Amino acid sequence: MIPSELPVLQDLDEPERRRLLDAAKPRRFRRREVIFHEGDPGDCLHLILSGRVAVRVTTPMGDVATLSLLGPGDAFGELALLDPDARRSATVEALEQTDTIALFRTDLFELRERHPAIDRFLTRTLASYVRRLSSMVLDALYLPVDKRIARRLADLADLYADTSATAEIQLTQDDVAGIAGTTRATANRVLRALEARGVLTLSRGRITVHDTRALR
Repeated sequence: MIPSELPVLQDLDEPERRRLLDAAKPRRFRRREVIFHEGDPGDCLHLILSGRVAVRVTTPMGDVATLSLLGPGDAFGELALLDPDARRSATVEALEQTDTIALFRTDLFELRERHPAIDRFLTRTLASYVRRLSSMVLDALYLPVDKRIARRLADLADLYADTSATAEIQLTQDDVAGIAGTTRATANRVLRALEARGVLTLSRGRITVHDTRALR
């Protein structure tokens, strides 16, 4: 993805977009490299150009839960823009080679002072974060677990979609269980039922979706 084509930048005029991108720092992360840890100081926002990342937290019981997966065009680290004393609320890990541009809080605030229109970028970025969080909470509260898993799989199929009719999701059943907010045993039961219907195929560390429409 070309940086200027990022959806969160579309509210900016071309000169404003260019100034913001000039202030950004390119970053590249290897597969399985941790971009930052939960509890680290928060000093920048990342916009994903290519690759995919997993957002994970440690539960009170000591387990690791995958909250979401993000891909090209998505942002993470938004809360670092709000509070100079902010700590990272989750660990973010690159699932494959991932390229981002990083916007540091100090650079962004200087831009805002000279170009107030930059606030439109901040508003869109934070609104996207709130929508994503609200959707997860509503699903957890009101959707039965089988529908919750199907919805998360459909979202993941979109994230991993390519030019073929199938989508190869490079995640384990533990990952799917964490994203759907359920146990591995429950996730396995639902996934096996979907496999029996021909909607997907399970293999080691990979879920191949053949029919995204059926999931939705």
